[in-house]
Amino acid sequence: MELMNKIWEAAKADKRKIVLPEGDEERTVVAAKKIVDEGIALPILVGNRDSILSQAKAQGVDLEGVEIIDPETSPKLDEYIEAFYELRKSKGMTIEKADKIVRDPLYFGTMMVKLDHADGLVSGAVHTTGDLLRPGLQIIKTAPGVSVVSSFFIMLVPGSQYGEDGMLLFSDCAVNPNPNSDQLAAIAIATAETAKNLCKMDPKVAMLSFSTMGSADHELVDKVRKATEKAKELRPDLDIDGEIQLDAAIVSKVASQKAPNSKVAGSANVLVFPDLQAGNIGYKLVQRFANAEAIGPVCQGFAKPINDLSRGCSTDDIVKVVAITAVQAQAQK
Repeated sequence: MELMNKIWEAAKADKRKIVLPEGDEERTVVAAKKIVDEGIALPILVGNRDSILSQAKAQGVDLEGVEIIDPETSPKLDEYIEAFYELRKSKGMTIEKADKIVRDPLYFGTMMVKLDHADGLVSGAVHTTGDLLRPGLQIIKTAPGVSVVSSFFIMLVPGSQYGEDGMLLFSDCAVNPNPNSDQLAAIAIATAETAKNLCKMDPKVAMLSFSTMGSADHELVDKVRKATEKAKELRPDLDIDGEIQLDAAIVSKVASQKAPNSKVAGSANVLVFPDLQAGNIGYKLVQRFANAEAIGPVCQGFAKPINDLSRGCSTDDIVKVVAITAVQAQAQK
């Protein structure tokens, strides 16, 4: 938990406004109060004011210090409608459609971030990843020089010798179903940067496959191999290697047999999965079988920080992702 303690303290040192557009969801309401009590951010609950206050009463939560914004009564509603229309008019958007769309708390909250009325957004206790990505890509868009939005989990495995004292980053586990080689290379680079900037790690990135350094030939292996070559070409300063099997990536004895010349093999702390099925299954296996803490999914690649939650998240999960989002927002200012 040393990492989360550092993130916690960084968030407290420079509080950021974080939008929670699922404002009347019970875990979110409780989380907002915890965020205020802990002093890690300035939470903004977006939604119907009466519903939010009713939920707070049902949960026994005092929302003093928590800002509540109801899109239907907000003095900024017309400004957001006009701004959204301008952003999307080339795609056939009309003022009438924009008026209807922006009243949705998720779109309203995303417009708040876009126009610098908030610093970041966290959603997903109720909404799907697709629900979050849609307004994110339409409104926030990708950061300069970034070709694809992806996600990562911070995996904290108690008592583990693997990764960095049991800490590893898994990517992409929530966003891209079947990235091509260029996208996979971009995901690897983005996750390496996240490892450095957020987790203060020296990233050693393993491009995972069922093959290690040519031990098998298949089009699925070819994709990973090409992605590795592309990532190395774009960022020769990073330690990225592959294609490589999981055991060779993290177990030094296996690495010495399968990939003796690799700087990454046996000591990988960033695992890049070849597709979403592998990544999603992989993180859940580790979470359940190793009793690991899975923090995320956290998005990377957006021009401003917006982050997803698992719909099975706990109140504490929401608080942690808000803290991470706040620190991401600090880094972008």
